[in-house]
Amino acid sequence: MSTPRACPPPDGPGPDASGAAPAGSPPPGGQIRRLRLVGVGGAVPLSRDFTRQALHDWGWLPATTADHRAAAEDVLLVVSELVTNACLHADGPEELRVSRSGKVLRLEVADLGAGTPAPRTPHRAGRPGGHGMFIVQRLCLDWGVVRHDGTVGKTVWAELAAPS
Repeated sequence: MSTPRACPPPDGPGPDASGAAPAGSPPPGGQIRRLRLVGVGGAVPLSRDFTRQALHDWGWLPATTADHRAAAEDVLLVVSELVTNACLHADGPEELRVSRSGKVLRLEVADLGAGTPAPRTPHRAGRPGGHGMFIVQRLCLDWGVVRHDGTVGKTVWAELAAPS
């Protein structure tokens, strides 16, 4: 996918104003975890640790094969990129949501930023910086942005496939 698009949660209950499933309402057959990040120092490592624990609880970790290990590392890299973007370009993240439903893991980072993330075009592999959304685009099944209705802010979401 070349540009982000707004999308409700997969097979979940109707979205609230942030585009996410209502608090405490996991997708059917799935689970959701939430981590508040407002005013938290070290949001990126905290988010990775939080996500790593969810992957452990959901049986993705410890990885039993190289494919499972690669899938878990991809999830942690995408979490790092989404939270880093919120820190650098959107006055910090508000909340990280990690949910799973069937064979799809969904990551959502809510922030108060007005901008819209997009892969830098053209992508310049040899240059520092500007690789975050390119990485997200390459590793994910899909990703997009949901604007918060009536307020400033957005939720950037990404979906990855579970290891087979």
